[in-house]
Amino acid sequence: MSKIKKSETTKTSAPGSKEASPSSAPTAQDFEKLGLFYLGRPFDLATKTPLPGWLLYDSKDLVTHAVCVGMTGSGKTGLCLALLEEAAIDGIPALIIDPKGDLGNLLLTFPELRAQDFEPWINEDEARKKGLSPADYAAKQAETWKNGLAKWGQDGERIARLRASADFAIYTPGSHAGLPVSILKSFAAPEEGIRGEAELLRERINTTATSLLGLLGIEADPIKSREHILLSTILDVAWRKGQDLDLAALIHQIQAPPVSKVGVMDLESFYPAKDRFALAMQLNNLLAAPGFASWMEGEALELSSLLYTPEGKPRMAIMSIAHLSEAERMFFVSLLLNQALGWVRAQSGTTSLRALIYMDEIFGYFPPVANPPSKGPLLTLLKQARAFGVGVVLATQNPVDLDYKGLANTGTWFIGRLQTERDKARVLEGLEGASAGSGQRFDRKRMEETLAGLGNRIFLMNNVHEDEPVIFETRWALSYLRGPLTRTQIKSLMDPVRRQTSSVMRQPGGKAESDSLRMTNDGLRMTASRPVLPPGVPQYFVPMRGTRPSGSQLVYRPMVLGLSQIRFADAKKGLEAIHDEAHVMPADRAAATLDWERSEAISIVQDDLEREPNSEARFEEIATAAGQPKSYDEWKRDYSNWLFRTAKLDLYRSPRLSELSKPGESERDFRVRLQQVAHERRDAAADKLRQKYAPKIAALQERLRRAEQAVEREKEQAKQTGLQTALSVGATILGAFMGRKSISATTIGKATTALGKAGRTMKDMKDVGMAQDNVAALQQQLADLEAQFKSETDQLSAFDPQSEPLETLALRPTKTNIAVKLVALAWLPDWQDAQGALTPAWE
Repeated sequence: MSKIKKSETTKTSAPGSKEASPSSAPTAQDFEKLGLFYLGRPFDLATKTPLPGWLLYDSKDLVTHAVCVGMTGSGKTGLCLALLEEAAIDGIPALIIDPKGDLGNLLLTFPELRAQDFEPWINEDEARKKGLSPADYAAKQAETWKNGLAKWGQDGERIARLRASADFAIYTPGSHAGLPVSILKSFAAPEEGIRGEAELLRERINTTATSLLGLLGIEADPIKSREHILLSTILDVAWRKGQDLDLAALIHQIQAPPVSKVGVMDLESFYPAKDRFALAMQLNNLLAAPGFASWMEGEALELSSLLYTPEGKPRMAIMSIAHLSEAERMFFVSLLLNQALGWVRAQSGTTSLRALIYMDEIFGYFPPVANPPSKGPLLTLLKQARAFGVGVVLATQNPVDLDYKGLANTGTWFIGRLQTERDKARVLEGLEGASAGSGQRFDRKRMEETLAGLGNRIFLMNNVHEDEPVIFETRWALSYLRGPLTRTQIKSLMDPVRRQTSSVMRQPGGKAESDSLRMTNDGLRMTASRPVLPPGVPQYFVPMRGTRPSGSQLVYRPMVLGLSQIRFADAKKGLEAIHDEAHVMPADRAAATLDWERSEAISIVQDDLEREPNSEARFEEIATAAGQPKSYDEWKRDYSNWLFRTAKLDLYRSPRLSELSKPGESERDFRVRLQQVAHERRDAAADKLRQKYAPKIAALQERLRRAEQAVEREKEQAKQTGLQTALSVGATILGAFMGRKSISATTIGKATTALGKAGRTMKDMKDVGMAQDNVAALQQQLADLEAQFKSETDQLSAFDPQSEPLETLALRPTKTNIAVKLVALAWLPDWQDAQGALTPAWE
């Protein structure tokens, strides 16, 4: 829950809170709290002045998603950037969709706050309007930023911490201005969790088909459009089998679909071959267009690699799409949201914030009536992502274009100044729905009055995790808010990153791997017919993938294939993992004894193998030993012995967290998971600490309050006793000197009484001193307890999983845990061009 840190009398104040005047700036000690985002300070609309304290928002509240609305100039962008900055500082990665181009400002962070740092990014037109040179205007901007940060208790050191906590990157699909992203994987079969749920699979198929046809300029109705129905059928057949597609394969399957009927009608009656060819040509023209090549290059559109660097560092991945057309934007956003949904469902459940998906200017992507391709995955993310610790944050300056029924379960609303009464009415409708969904009472009239009084950088926060809405002023952003970045500016920011990643090693399964499998064909003869082999020789054919390159011929190369299943187990550690392995050796040089040390690992399972070859293929001749059945029995024993000698499963262990990596989990992925485990344990420990210290602090505060009241009582009693004593003594002395010649016994008695009251006065003064000592002692106890609380919370954040030295555990199988499933002759298909060069046809 968000914490409004005010004076000690405020009910929502955090442990250890202290008095703060509206004009005083907070210190890092005040707002650098575990799992809390520093967003601003409370604001009084009646007096138009800030209130004591500062707004600290619990990051776990974002798991129930957030919406930010406000007109141009309301400060919406500054608030959202501040929220993203806090997420980065806390090590929370974010996928940021930027249709306007100004979220790249997150990279404009200058810890030294020097004028020369600002100068390349200033608005020179604005400088000219003010009659300043670029250097002078930059100096003024630097001074403004330095003073603005100082007012909010921030400085260059916090900017440096922001830059060190996360990686920042700008991706530009369809362009090389920023880092390019490839959509090739976007037509790959979804994860098993999505394929196993009919509704999710239908949604993925519908979104992909609609967005792809939209890119071609075809507004396709999923029920009436035969283009949409054909594409959906092709995707459904392939994806249910777990088969990946790319655009080239999709074009081929449009011409030769994998079905003979659509519904109850035969394919030719439903969609004749001539018409299908026209659709295939449209896709082919798109694929062949020079500008489309940039869509196929760059990093894969996979959330695991976008949200974390190869070293496991959290990343703020900014998808800048301002340069795209409307159709291209919808196409890309739909594919991206589908990929995000698949990644979310592959994560484990958690109550801590794992990642953010932020989209600015949601106008057109989540409308109240229409159903663009982006709306389906967004709705699903809003319904399901919270269970996996992923928060969705949507922002817009056009409230009337939001589907507020879809946002009814959104936990936090940030509302700034609105332009029209219609905008206010739609926001009130959304707030009312959110309140109803959380079971809270909604005062529409009061909320309407509040919205009418909002000004620049003043927002209303309606958080279902809090008792009531809060008005607050947003803090100064750490990033330099210069406005939308140009392509040239994006390029200058990303060129250094591009140079660092240009030498990245090729991915497994790519050209580099297949090159190692290509052996020389010198001295070998090709035959157009399949070699005749004894019945005892087990042989299979590896299936072809993709389409035939122009002017190429299909060639089968003989390989000895070994398939095995290895069980790795350690009963003491409670570990068990089963690995399927596949290795190949060239059969053209096979001897009686194979050296499996020279084998290559490939990705294939026995169910993929086929019994018959392609009828148009040519074959390489095989060695004599590969044509003898007895050879395979010997090679099977050799394969088993080789696996026993070499097979091992390396696992990583975190000594601090006592966590083990999963089988097949890389060090980078393990460290990413350790960060989430550390966050979860940190949040749980922080909650326990708050529960532990809050009653103690409250009890001491109550004792202090009573002690202060006792001081006041003792002071008042001493004051009254002193007054009575003075009056009594004065009266006695006055009586003695008013004409009496002798002092009577009565006068002496009165004097004695007056002296007794004076003694009581001295005792009361002593009691006052003792009460004050008690107050001082309680104040010291409270200060000591708060210091102890801070010390223990500071210890929770001292551990960094990214830098922790990991232990390595190596598991080796026993002989009984190695099962060789198959050693056989396998024919691998290649495309051979006119010069004799081979290209794998099986990848």
